[in-house]
Amino acid sequence: MILPQTYGAALFVLILGLLCLGSWASFYKAGAKFRYELFYVDFAIGAIVLAVVYTFTFGNLGFDGFSFLDDLRNSGKREWVYGIVAGIVFNLGNMVLMSSVSVSGMAVAFPTAFAVALTLSTVAAIFSGPANLTLLLSGCALLILAVIVDAIAFNMLGVLRHELLARAGKTKSTRRPANFKGVLLGIVSGLLLGAYLPLVDKAREGDVGLGPFSLAVMFTLGLFLSTLVFSIFFINLPVEGEPAEIGDYLRAGLKNHVKGILAGAVWCTGALAIWVSTLTAELFRDKESMVFLLNQGVPVVAALWGLLVWREFRGGDMRVKTMSVLMLALFVGGLALLSLAPVHVPKPT
Repeated sequence: MILPQTYGAALFVLILGLLCLGSWASFYKAGAKFRYELFYVDFAIGAIVLAVVYTFTFGNLGFDGFSFLDDLRNSGKREWVYGIVAGIVFNLGNMVLMSSVSVSGMAVAFPTAFAVALTLSTVAAIFSGPANLTLLLSGCALLILAVIVDAIAFNMLGVLRHELLARAGKTKSTRRPANFKGVLLGIVSGLLLGAYLPLVDKAREGDVGLGPFSLAVMFTLGLFLSTLVFSIFFINLPVEGEPAEIGDYLRAGLKNHVKGILAGAVWCTGALAIWVSTLTAELFRDKESMVFLLNQGVPVVAALWGLLVWREFRGGDMRVKTMSVLMLALFVGGLALLSLAPVHVPKPT
């Protein structure tokens, strides 16, 4: 298999993973008239197809003579199951994340979900190895505070938009809406996304663990198969609007289907890049904090897409805009503190 052999190549793979994982949902925003429940079917197709393509190209090339099929034969069947189950758990969390994006946008859904997932991972890290407890707890506090600020800003934006519609006579209700549905969905998504990571570690650990390309195939297999089941639930019980119909998928048009498939392909590229980069740890010796920031900066990239490109907070006053900037600053600050925690470990007295 082909793996990055130099520091520059490994850094490129890390940055590629960050950009892909933070950008794939923009394909949904670009075709917002396509229901996310139907869009996600194409997402799953794009993910598994590209995983297979990468596996039988980059996963089979190189000078080590170790192919994808060799990796599968060498790995244990239990590790196969862990990889598939990890894909299923991730998929449920990711579909809930997409439901949050559909009602609140990328600038709310991604920071909320990833803050919760990172907090879960941090709690696990406290019991798994040496780290600076003060930095860990402070980092989590900033992440949670960022979510609270984000939720308040989005709710304020909803009130402003409602008042504008009321003055224009386009709504009869004078009751101010509370826009916390997207935040709640993001929290549920984060709980699920935080739960799949230990399963990935189980699938990769030991001498019989899956390599990155084999993991990509098993993971996307679980993702694809579970999409066929989960989609029925999300189609019939939508978070907003009327239930969709299967016929809507067939009538969606080629452009919408292509956007969904591209979203899955971009996500798969990002996920595989992150998994490949874990095999290059020796190239990043003494740069663990930078690697952490690049791995966990996905919600910042997604929020920037939402705020700057899709202008999800347009119509907001100076308070809303200030709070959106504050949210990003708090999130980046929280990530910075978490990245320093494993390095600045207090010495035993």
